[in-house]
Amino acid sequence: MTSSNPKFYTWKNFRCAYQVHTPQDAEDNLPLLLIHPIGVGLSGNFWQRFTDVWLATGQKQPLYNPDLLGCGASDMPSVAYDPSDWAEQLQYLVETVIKKPVIVVVQGALLAVAISLIEKCPQLIKGLVLAGPPGWQIMTKASNPQQQKLLWNLLFNSPLGRAFYQYARRRQFIESFSIRQLFADAETVDNQWLDELEKGAVNPKSRYAVFSFLAGFWRKDYAESMGKITQPTLVLIGEKASNISRSGIKEKPEERLELYLKNLPNSQGYLLPGRNVLPYELTKEFVAAVAKFVNFNY
Repeated sequence: MTSSNPKFYTWKNFRCAYQVHTPQDAEDNLPLLLIHPIGVGLSGNFWQRFTDVWLATGQKQPLYNPDLLGCGASDMPSVAYDPSDWAEQLQYLVETVIKKPVIVVVQGALLAVAISLIEKCPQLIKGLVLAGPPGWQIMTKASNPQQQKLLWNLLFNSPLGRAFYQYARRRQFIESFSIRQLFADAETVDNQWLDELEKGAVNPKSRYAVFSFLAGFWRKDYAESMGKITQPTLVLIGEKASNISRSGIKEKPEERLELYLKNLPNSQGYLLPGRNVLPYELTKEFVAAVAKFVNFNY
């Protein structure tokens, strides 16, 4: 049985949305908790193609696909979000709704949220899949907290920020950014992708999650934390992976993969022929890799 309609739970008086997809005979299998990226118009809709292929190929693990606070159908308070905020939201989902351990599948820089979640409830996280994690130098170099606050107060949480978001949520900008920064092949930036992001950015309050990300509140040194992750971890990186941030820009995909595998204690991984959004641009190959990892380890 599969549910595509959003369900809701309340966390700290906020209404939080999620979808659950439960294949037949899936009761005894560990669920996958999907953590979507943050960006203009993005939410749990990012995982739609992954979900479709996962179910179509007969995988037996249930999928839980939440909208992080500030995104999608979840409430959008006008605040600056820290990774620990989203991690607390997901911890509550796992403890009170899912009520069993999960395997976390996380896209890009939201690895910061997955790390915080593991620190908060390590016993409930049985495995970890990293889809296109940022450059190792980016994940191990903290940004200046004062600079983060200045960016937030003077730029993003201001009339200038509102004007910029009006510009950034235009279809032309979304398409251009996706081609320049996210996809390996411009032809894969299709109408489904653009339609979903345009729709997701209609509410101007969705800018707060995006601006929290752009201000760099997630930028910390995670080296020590990642070195303590003992759960089985799969690292999947695109052969044409690039960095949106200029720090770490000289780090080749092969070097990035090597650094993650060297520093994550219980990890394996390889390159896939894509760029930065593997679950969307290379869905079948990504699903096959995740399914192999999950079915072997659990």
